[in-house]
Amino acid sequence: MDGARSRWIRPALRAGIGAVVLVAVVARVGAGPFQAALAAIQPVPVTAVIGLMAVATAASAWRWRLIARRLGVDVGLCAAIGMYYRSQFLNMVLPGGVVGDVHRAVDHGRTTGHTGTAIRAAALDRVVAQGVQLALTVGVLLWAAVAAPPAAIGGDGPPSAGPGPVALLAIAVGVTAVAMAVAVAALTGRRIRRTLRRESAELRAALGSAGTLIRVVVASLIACCCHLATLWVAIAAVGAAVPPAQLPTLGVVVLLGAAIPVNVGGWGPREGVAGWAFAVAGLGVSTGVAAATLFGVLALIAVAPGAAVAAAALVRKEEHRDPATLRGGQLRHLPRRLPRHGPAAEARALEFRRPGPGR
Repeated sequence: MDGARSRWIRPALRAGIGAVVLVAVVARVGAGPFQAALAAIQPVPVTAVIGLMAVATAASAWRWRLIARRLGVDVGLCAAIGMYYRSQFLNMVLPGGVVGDVHRAVDHGRTTGHTGTAIRAAALDRVVAQGVQLALTVGVLLWAAVAAPPAAIGGDGPPSAGPGPVALLAIAVGVTAVAMAVAVAALTGRRIRRTLRRESAELRAALGSAGTLIRVVVASLIACCCHLATLWVAIAAVGAAVPPAQLPTLGVVVLLGAAIPVNVGGWGPREGVAGWAFAVAGLGVSTGVAAATLFGVLALIAVAPGAAVAAAALVRKEEHRDPATLRGGQLRHLPRRLPRHGPAAEARALEFRRPGPGR
């Protein structure tokens, strides 16, 4: 009973925290930024984001396939792309942000007959993706810190709209995220350490080849850059006048907020962090919330093919349901005779007989 409770309490708690953050954002800025985001949905940004998300999904699916193949549970590229579309769609419409990845792993495991290995492949895929995103974030922050003029970080010199304040904000958000991860690890430290030791061999097996490692990193960078470009499209669509030097830093900050695993289908921390980052950059809280909201809506539209993939999978599952798998308990509810539509001898010939002990 305790295990069953923990399985739903933690996702519910994460979704609840995300909902609280989202409510706080709405209370702070009102409905105006959300209405502005919906009004900015036009054919040009929608088309651009659909193309960007198609490239990001293909790159992510390629990365997952590389890892899965190294672990011995290969998946075709076309199938991987379809399953990745489905997982992204489920992540965006269900609380927690990881339900789609879990479903993808289990479905892949059932197909290959190696559920445990398939789950490890999906988990490593997510870990690698977040690791590359974190490395890219650190790189952009270092660039912002070096490129920022002295006035941007509180020194002498003329005022400037450089990315320094946003970089400091991003560092603060990153430290907070790390602190949260450390706190969670401290609560279950022994189990975490055992898991890391057990999975280190799997990680070496999945990324042990230099060629595989390079391809996985390249695929992750492509996906990250597409997500950043999607956010920039959203920023432009809501009419925000953001200096080009601030776009990379603002982008990685908002994506870092979106990666915090306490949300409702991606909503909550993303909007809060975006509003905070844009306010620090002097662009206004409402502008950041509107851009983050439009980013979420456009991304959801772009991964809508995942809904079709999920529906097709359900149809195939129903079509392949085998009546021969009926259990004995179900057979007991069948009539012993079919209705008599012919001579009595024919009806007796069609009589259902219960299997005996030796049958």
